[in-house]
Amino acid sequence: MKSYLIKNMIIDDDFYGEETVTAGFTHNNQDYSISFNKADMELINIWVFANETSVPAHLSDAMIDSLREDVGKLI
Repeated sequence: MKSYLIKNMIIDDDFYGEETVTAGFTHNNQDYSISFNKADMELINIWVFANETSVPAHLSDAMIDSLREDVGKLI
């Protein structure tokens, strides 16, 4: 069982001339956002939302790879 739940996803074709895909997900009762380059699924950024603000998040490589795979399947 995965330790996260993808709640929404946006494909943006206007991010510096490249398509990106951003997924919102929850993990350990916190909300996160992760963005990948759509063409090669390279990680762009990860944010965690807390106290009405967002800060860069640090997730394990295994979790990022799992999210990359799941987001890729949803595209």
